[in-house]
Amino acid sequence: MSTMLALLLVLLILMIIVGGRSGIKSYLSIIINFGLVFIVALLISWGANIALTAACFVPLKLLTIIYLGTNETKIADKSFLSSFIVTVIIVVLILGFNFLAQAPGIGEQAGEDLIGLSDAPGLSFAAIGVVVAVFSTLGAISEAAVAMSAGLIELKRQNQQLSIEKFYQSGLNIGEDILGTAVNTILFGFFGSFLALFIWYTRLNYTISQILNDKLFAQEFLIMCYSIIGVLLVIPLTTLVVSRSKKL
Repeated sequence: MSTMLALLLVLLILMIIVGGRSGIKSYLSIIINFGLVFIVALLISWGANIALTAACFVPLKLLTIIYLGTNETKIADKSFLSSFIVTVIIVVLILGFNFLAQAPGIGEQAGEDLIGLSDAPGLSFAAIGVVVAVFSTLGAISEAAVAMSAGLIELKRQNQQLSIEKFYQSGLNIGEDILGTAVNTILFGFFGSFLALFIWYTRLNYTISQILNDKLFAQEFLIMCYSIIGVLLVIPLTTLVVSRSKKL
C-alpha cells in the first residue's frame, strides 16, 4: 500500500468516526471534486473550449461542495445562491485584474518542457489562468456561505420577531468571526505552500521588485486576494438572502 493510499484510508476512517454519515458525504465530495478537476484538465488538454468548460464545471463544483457538505437542503439552497452570485462577481474581477497584471503563463522556475508548453498552439494560458483562479476561490467562498447560512437560519428560527435591520446587523456580527478565521486560513495556506519558494527567492538574492514581478508569485498572490474578496462579498450577500427568506 502506498503512502498516499494509506493516508486517504486514515482520512476516511477518521471522517466516519467523527462525522458519521456527514463524514462519508464530505469524503465523497472530496473524491468527486478531484474527479471534476481532472476531467476539466483533460478536456482543456484535448482542445475543448475553455470558457464553456468552466461555465459547465464551476456550478457543478459548487453543487458538490455545498450539497454534499451540508445536511439541510434549505441551508444548501441559500449557500449555493449566494456563492454562485459572488462567483460571477469574482469571475469579472479575475478577468479584469488578470489582464492588467499580465501574470498568466509559466514562470522561470519551470523546466524547459513546461515553458515550451506555454507556447503550444491551441492553449491559451490567459484563459487557463482564469479557470485556475476561479476554481481556487470556490472552496473559501462556499465554506463562508455555508457557515453564514447555517448560523443565520438558526438565528431566524429562534427569533421570528427579529426585525430585518437587527437581523442584518446580527449577520454582520457573525460574519466578522467567520471572516477572521477564513482570512487567516487563506493567508497561512498561501505562505505555507510558498515557504520553499520564498527560501528559493532568498538564496538567489531576489529583490522585492523581482519577487513582485515573478509570474508564479503574482498568480498565487492574486488568487489569495480573490479568495479574500469572495469571502468579504459572500458575508453580506448571504445575510441579505437569508433575511429576505420567509419560510425557513
